[in-house]
Amino acid sequence: MFQVKICGVTNPEDGLCCSEAGADAIGLNFYPSSPRCVGLEMARQIARGLPPNISKVGVFVNAPLDEVLRTCEEVGLDAVQLHGDETPQMFARLAGRRAIKAFRCGGRDSSPVLEFLRQCDLLGCRPCAVLIDASTPGVYGGTGHTADWPLVRDLSGMLSGTPIILAGGLRPDNVTAAIEATRPAAVDTASGVELSPGRKDLGLVREFVCKARDALERLQRAEYRT
Repeated sequence: MFQVKICGVTNPEDGLCCSEAGADAIGLNFYPSSPRCVGLEMARQIARGLPPNISKVGVFVNAPLDEVLRTCEEVGLDAVQLHGDETPQMFARLAGRRAIKAFRCGGRDSSPVLEFLRQCDLLGCRPCAVLIDASTPGVYGGTGHTADWPLVRDLSGMLSGTPIILAGGLRPDNVTAAIEATRPAAVDTASGVELSPGRKDLGLVREFVCKARDALERLQRAEYRT
């Protein structure tokens, strides 16, 4: 599992920047309504320019299964992130691919996450990780709003070993506090390290990766001692 993911990469230069800054993964957004959406040819160019040790995660929102699978093959994705209203049955049909389910959580209600995973377990297709994002009506992410940190902390003890990826409004100036408050397995940012939607700021990317990795390593050491 990656620890630090920079999402919404739209060009090869930014992809290489994320890799050189020490990110473990980048996100390629294939949702047409997103300002960070990339086409297949650009996604292939970005993927070709990356070293093999950085994971390429495709982000999809309510896309047909055949489109997801075709994109995986044509781009060479290492994992898919389903960020819409996909069902457990969709995960069952992904047949062994590394798949992340994103949840847009509002309030303190963890029941949608737990029920979704329960249904996945019945089908034998639990996601490799869950991503918790902020809940904004009518929007599927990338808003810059923070997730419900206490909810994420509560969920961390309920998921039977399934890693939690924290997203939603993470920036260099709050990622340390976010990790300390929620104890996630990984963090994910897009707008928090941008000059403009889809255009990364190298300095912010480096600062974010450095602070996130330092906080995650301190968390791991503390958990090891206990």
